[in-house]
Amino acid sequence: MSLSPIQKAPLDVPSDLRRLYEQNFEEMTRGTGRLMMMAADQKVEHLNDDFYGRGISEDDADPEHLFRIASRARIGVMATQLGLIARYGADYPGIRYVVKLNSKTHLIPTKLGDPESYQWLDFEQLDRFRESSSLPVLGVGYTIYPGSRAEPEMLQEAARLVFEAHQRGLLAILWAYPRGEAVLSERDPHLIAGVAGLAACLGADFVKVNEPKAEDGRNAAALREAVRAAGRTRLICAGGKEESVPDFLARLHAQIHEAGASGSATGRNIHQRTLSEAVGFCNAISAITLDGASVEEATALYEKELAHASAVG
Repeated sequence: MSLSPIQKAPLDVPSDLRRLYEQNFEEMTRGTGRLMMMAADQKVEHLNDDFYGRGISEDDADPEHLFRIASRARIGVMATQLGLIARYGADYPGIRYVVKLNSKTHLIPTKLGDPESYQWLDFEQLDRFRESSSLPVLGVGYTIYPGSRAEPEMLQEAARLVFEAHQRGLLAILWAYPRGEAVLSERDPHLIAGVAGLAACLGADFVKVNEPKAEDGRNAAALREAVRAAGRTRLICAGGKEESVPDFLARLHAQIHEAGASGSATGRNIHQRTLSEAVGFCNAISAITLDGASVEEATALYEKELAHASAVG
């Protein structure tokens, strides 16, 4: 099934806000129907593990590094918590934002308790922030953990969040990770497809999943089941842990151009690099996602931008 670059507003968007919804979608995807989302919510999810230490650029110790990257690189949106946006947004009004409305730390491992993550802010608070800040907030994000004992509460919150976002002409993105004592394999392809379909039932515009692990190693082919299960909810893949630029870009190209995914949400692989490397890497990701570039073309773009930054610096 192929999806159009144009997204019609679903019926839970009021008729007088459907054009706003469509404009937000077009702006978020830069008119392509595909999303290059810079995921910047790990300050909560992984605390400082992703921002300081061996192999991590010193630039990443400062939260403003996230905003410097997003303001200079070619991205669709940056997703992070409202507190960071409130602190730094005045200096970076050109970034398009997705507000992550729930988050949790990794301090309690799954073996000690099923994951729970609930909404931090209600929509009335978000409305006041949008009005007072005038920042371009295009959507909201929320994580669900199907398989957790807290699943019923999270699904109820997610359903209400999607509805409330659409009532305002905003887009809703669900992070969907099967996790908990009852989940035997979080990366099982059939299970990943199941949670993609669950996100569709919740009304999400995009669902972010981890790439499945296929027994035969053909992960992109396995991902195709999830893309089809998501239907008109567009599926994007998490970026995962750091790997070489060519390997990451090859995996991304297969996800989009073989499996049919609608983009990616990348965090650590971007922000753990120096500013120039991070910007170049974002632009290479966008070349594949938005322009249909080959792995070789995107890699060459990354290397060219690094060389230019080195020459200027």
